[in-house]
Amino acid sequence: MGEPRIVEISDFNAPELDIYARLTENQLVNRASPSDGLFIAESPLVIGRALDAGCQPVSFLMEAKHVAGKGRALLDRCGDVPVFAAEEEVLCALTGFHLTRGMLCAMKRPPALAPEEACRNARRVAVLENVMNPTNLGAIFRSAAALGIEAVLLTEAGSDPLYRRALRVSMGNVFLVPWAYLPQDRPWTEFLGERGFKTAAMALREDSLDVADPRLKKEKRLAVVLGTEGDGLAPATIAACDYTVRIPMYHGVDSLNVAAASAVAFYALVQRE
Repeated sequence: MGEPRIVEISDFNAPELDIYARLTENQLVNRASPSDGLFIAESPLVIGRALDAGCQPVSFLMEAKHVAGKGRALLDRCGDVPVFAAEEEVLCALTGFHLTRGMLCAMKRPPALAPEEACRNARRVAVLENVMNPTNLGAIFRSAAALGIEAVLLTEAGSDPLYRRALRVSMGNVFLVPWAYLPQDRPWTEFLGERGFKTAAMALREDSLDVADPRLKKEKRLAVVLGTEGDGLAPATIAACDYTVRIPMYHGVDSLNVAAASAVAFYALVQRE
């Protein structure tokens, strides 16, 4: 495969470093040419899980001490990709933030899954309607992987699961759960219904079912539907779902953060043999 090419950083303005220092997340996505899109994986764990999933590295940026240290095993998997190396203070000045575990890796975005493919064999899926915060999104993916959700389906208006912060917070679990964007040409509740899914909208309403209601767990295929931060699900979405489901709360607390709510709902609603 060849040896990695170690490049000591001496010029902050080198165009090869734009990926790490100057391009925005939206520029990395490159919506005009999705096949040329990139993402940034941060930390050895996340980078390793991305490699396990078949993602192709473009370059690394890391503290010089990690080239022969904890980054070595990763570099050995990546052939002759360029590795930009510098001391910690230099990297912080370049990127504007402290690197988690001292390394980043720019990778090509994998081909997008079709929603049909993502949920084909799933019994439990999560639907995320306009979840905007990358930290919440990453936490939801971490819970989904840990608690048995078999696919995540998203609306286009939400955050990108491959944003650097979402990836980092998910601990790379974005690569362990199939995900896809829902169709935009018709109601996604219709798309799920055609595939045998019942939809459970997580919303605080008096007429909603308790999340522990046994009828929910008995459903062969169930989509757990979570809404955007603050406003929650759109009224039209709630009306279109088969169930409205609430998490009982105490001491006058009126809601949970969407990431925390996802963990409770996933644990309660996943079928266990």
